[in-house]
Amino acid sequence: MRIQGLGVIEDALLELHPGFTVVTGETGAGKTMVVTGLHLLSGGRSEASKVRAGAAKASVEGRFEGLDAAGERATEIVTDAGADVDEDGSVIALRSVSADGRSRAHLGGRSVPVGVLGDLAEQLIAVHGQNDQLKLLRSAQQRAVLDRFAGDAVAAPLAEYRRVRRAWLEVLTELEERSSRSRELAQQADMLRHGLSEIEAVAPEPGEDVELTEQVKRLAAVDELREAASAASAAVSGAADGDPEMPGALGLLADARRRLSGVDDAVLRDLEPRLAEAATLLSDVGAELMTYLDGLEADPERLERILARQAELKKLTRKYAADVDGVLAWADDARTRLDGLDTSDEALAELAAKRDELAAELAGHADAVSKARRAAAADLAGRITAELAGLAMGQAEVELLVRPKEADAGDPHAVAVGGQRLHAGSEGVDEVELVLKAHAGAQSLPVHKAASGGELSRVMLAIEVVLAHADPVQTLVFDEVDAGVGGRAAVEIGKRLATLARTHQVLVVTHLPQVAAFADRHLVVDKGTADGVTRSGVTVLDPEHRVDELARMLAGLDDSEAGRAHAEELIGTADAYKRDRERERAKPAKKTAKKATETASTGQGKTSANTSGTTSGTTSDKSARAKAALSRKKADTGK
Repeated sequence: MRIQGLGVIEDALLELHPGFTVVTGETGAGKTMVVTGLHLLSGGRSEASKVRAGAAKASVEGRFEGLDAAGERATEIVTDAGADVDEDGSVIALRSVSADGRSRAHLGGRSVPVGVLGDLAEQLIAVHGQNDQLKLLRSAQQRAVLDRFAGDAVAAPLAEYRRVRRAWLEVLTELEERSSRSRELAQQADMLRHGLSEIEAVAPEPGEDVELTEQVKRLAAVDELREAASAASAAVSGAADGDPEMPGALGLLADARRRLSGVDDAVLRDLEPRLAEAATLLSDVGAELMTYLDGLEADPERLERILARQAELKKLTRKYAADVDGVLAWADDARTRLDGLDTSDEALAELAAKRDELAAELAGHADAVSKARRAAAADLAGRITAELAGLAMGQAEVELLVRPKEADAGDPHAVAVGGQRLHAGSEGVDEVELVLKAHAGAQSLPVHKAASGGELSRVMLAIEVVLAHADPVQTLVFDEVDAGVGGRAAVEIGKRLATLARTHQVLVVTHLPQVAAFADRHLVVDKGTADGVTRSGVTVLDPEHRVDELARMLAGLDDSEAGRAHAEELIGTADAYKRDRERERAKPAKKTAKKATETASTGQGKTSANTSGTTSGTTSDKSARAKAALSRKKADTGK
């Protein structure tokens, strides 16, 4: 990721490790700009105030790799936007914010709406900061965490619940409207029925007004039309009395054909068929003119009837629409509206029965959602508690309470579930509360009352570690979620993040050396001043300079020998932990090979192998305990 002109960062290139990358630096150096850059690249809100003073714009450019592994949805978002995925399965995203606040987004070389970057980032990145701890205090957020952990076990019945709830709410609204507005709706129904009666009495036909207008024109001008048609007929077919002085076009064409057919010239003879075609066409026109003249008669009575019919239609078009077709459309719409304005006792009873039927179905789906949540809550609470034990909160116990949300006396969205009257919200009928017992003698309290700032950070990290295994997002970003934590707990947080980095890409902004020591790559944000201008840059630390940075974080002095020694000890502890984790991951493959060998052995061979394995395991356990004790001793020196 490259950041330019953002806050105090003039130009910085961040090469993130596929595993655990940590970002450190002095307070005010610009560490948070790294997370701000990720927010912008993820379609977050842009602010002109974030643009570096004197810069025309701020821009953040990043390459998302492994797009195929992120799932079909990520690839669909890119292709639907018309962007191109590179041959290696990566795509480049760019976000820029000008000094006047205008924002632009590009994906795969194409200009796209900012929302597209947001949709893509949802599939690829999860950013967690101290604000997320505040969100965790809300019941709705705790319920979302539980549903996220439960996956399809809750998602499937919840989808059915929402589908039925939409239909139920529609019926409730309609029933309420018909009942409370019965007089008004009855008046509307009377007006609609009156209009329909008027239209049905006239019984207009589609396009009738246009057709009648043409007939009126014809009947009103019958003499002029007869004169024009007669003259045209004579010009085409000749005089009606056969006067040879007025042969008409057909006679002239016949004479021309006779003359050409009698000459001995190929060119002239070739013209005769074309004259024959013209004669055929004129003959058809002449016949149609004669038919028109035969039907053209003055009919004053018919004209009067048509004018009267036009007057009837005009009454309708003045009241209901501009033309007859519009009047017919109004009538169709009125019939549909009348069906919804029926306030009779029978109609209201039918709606009430439908409401009760949907309410019963809704209650069944709500109960299924609640049962799935309670089952998932017990599992999730157990896993979070286990994680907290590894985060220096060994006596802490977490419980997720799933309780029905009782409806108020006048709640219009109440439904009966299991004999209780509950509020049927969009997420079900449950309230979820995360409670914490900080130690054995403590009272179980809501997490925001039982946990200190540092404990709340660890609770959130434990939740994220548990959820990470089921989360399709491959990149996790933590912005100083270890605030308020120190000593041994900080070391344990570093271990958890290192473990998480085995399956996810992890980026952490921290001020704790115990956390930074576990990183696979260490980036430091440096701030300097030249010519009165403050600039920050990002540097990848080599092993020697990494020791200096950890010593600075530990003692505030990068040239302190005691600080350097402690930093080296921290790095050694972290490296040993990561090596142990790698060996543990490799054990299943070795055990499989060993089991295959034992199966092929004789019974005596099996006993020997089992005995040997037990001895080896005991020795390994002792070694692991010794290493754990050494790690604790080293960690305690960092308190």
